[in-house]
Amino acid sequence: MQLSRWQAQGNIYLVAEAAADEAVLTPTSVATYVGDADGILEVLAVGDDFVDINIWNPDGSLAEMSGNGTRIAAQWLATKTGARAVSVNVGHRTVRATLRPDGLVEQDMGQVSVGAPEEVEGIRFRPVDVGNPHAVVEDDPARLDTVGPFLETHERFPQRTNVQVARWTAPGRIEARVWERGVGETGSSGSSAVAVAAALDATSATVVFPGGPLEVRFENGRAFLVGPAERDDVAA
Repeated sequence: MQLSRWQAQGNIYLVAEAAADEAVLTPTSVATYVGDADGILEVLAVGDDFVDINIWNPDGSLAEMSGNGTRIAAQWLATKTGARAVSVNVGHRTVRATLRPDGLVEQDMGQVSVGAPEEVEGIRFRPVDVGNPHAVVEDDPARLDTVGPFLETHERFPQRTNVQVARWTAPGRIEARVWERGVGETGSSGSSAVAVAAALDATSATVVFPGGPLEVRFENGRAFLVGPAERDDVAA
C-alpha cells in the first residue's frame, strides 16, 4: 500500500494507492495504516482528470463526503498529472475542483439541504445535508467539547452526525469548531464550513476554524468552497 500524507489546514488525510495484487482497505486494515491522521482517502480508480475515492474515518467507518478530503484528492491528482480541473467522485456524488493560480482549490460542492431548527434536550441546532449529515449549533464554539460528542451519538441521528458550533463575529465572518463523526474534533472541515454558512443563512462567508479560514459562497442553490491543500512533510 503506497501512502502519502496530505493536510488541509491541519486536517490530515493519507492518500492510499493499492497495487494490483493488494486487497482493498477494510475497517480492520484502516486501523493499521491511519496512525494519527484524520482519515484515509482510498484511491479506487484514477485518470488524468478524475479520481474515484473512498473516505475512511479512523474508526473504520466510511464517510459519504469530505470537503477537505476531496480537495486534497484534487490537489494530489493535479500534482501527478498537471490537471487544472479535476472531478473527485465519492459514491454517487461528484465534486468538481479547479486549481487556481493562487494555489488554492475551488470546489463545486453541489446542492445543500438545510432543515428547520430542532431541539434535543435543550440544544438547538439546524440539520444540514452536504452529501453527509451535519448538526449546526449557533453558539459560542467553546461549547463544542460537550455539544459535539453528545449530538454525534444522539438517537436523533441513528447513523451519527458531524457537529459544528459556530457564531457570527463580524459581517461575512463566522467563527466555528467542528466535531467530526468517527473522528472527534479536527482543526478544519470543508463540508462543515459549507454546513455552517448554510445554517447561518449566509450567501457568502469566511468560516474560520482553529486550523484556518475557508471561503464559502452559494450560487443558484450550489455551494462553492475555496481553501488550501498540500503535501504534509511528516512521513506517513
